[in-house]
Amino acid sequence: MKRIVLFLLTNLGVMLVLGLAVNLLGLNRFLTTNGLDLTSLLGFALVMGFGGAFISLLISKPMAKWTTKLQVINSSADTTHMWLVTTVERMAAKAGIETPEVGIYEGAPNAFATGAFKNSALVAVSTGLLQSMTREEVEAVLGPEVAHVANGDMVTMALIQGVMNTFVVFLSRVIGYFVDKVVLRNQNDGPGIGYYVTTIMLDIVLGVVAAIIVAWFSRQREFRADAGAAQLMGRKQPMMNALARLGGLDPGEMPKAMQSMGISSRPSGLMALFSSHPPIDQRIERLRQA
Repeated sequence: MKRIVLFLLTNLGVMLVLGLAVNLLGLNRFLTTNGLDLTSLLGFALVMGFGGAFISLLISKPMAKWTTKLQVINSSADTTHMWLVTTVERMAAKAGIETPEVGIYEGAPNAFATGAFKNSALVAVSTGLLQSMTREEVEAVLGPEVAHVANGDMVTMALIQGVMNTFVVFLSRVIGYFVDKVVLRNQNDGPGIGYYVTTIMLDIVLGVVAAIIVAWFSRQREFRADAGAAQLMGRKQPMMNALARLGGLDPGEMPKAMQSMGISSRPSGLMALFSSHPPIDQRIERLRQA
């Protein structure tokens, strides 16, 4: 569940920085002497919401390379590297996209895909995955990652996150204005401390709620990627076998930029609400029924 967490944290960080800059520069033009201009606020929320999401999306691939310290192997002469690249190349051709960059990083068994565009994406596997699985199982793990790219899941998640951000920005400022002007009875023309404190707190609280919704969408998208992998391989049994094998391995902690596009995670309790991946047994059963 790696990429989703860094995506969300990066997105939240961008949102907070943009919000701070707007406040310092006095660009809160939706706050007028006549009160709260909801039309202007909605436009502001759209710019802030989708701006944060798409900035996070655009930097996803370089962030992935930086946080995992992965080695891009497309031009490598190593036989294992060549096999990985050829496998991804074959799947990409079948999926109708250009071959992504292929990388290897040090870590526990896992894999991920990321990138803002279908034809300039990145697919990476860990050394732990290569050491723990057969080639057929590794190929099955690569399938969902290529399917993520072909399905445009990175852009889809950014759009969903942008919509959630917009609601967060809009609602937090409407409620902040109400608290400042009605509850605390601030009579000044500009916003008071109540507005700023309430807005910051609600940006965080509502941001957490938005993250739960985004994670739910991500879990639904994962089922589709599994089905896409089965189509790329021509049969679903290797994918089911690979998932079963992953269920017995510890996926470890991937760099946060790649969680939602990873192949495996093992959340429990409350953290399951934030999981970008369904439980392995549910994924196997969904594939079996497909």
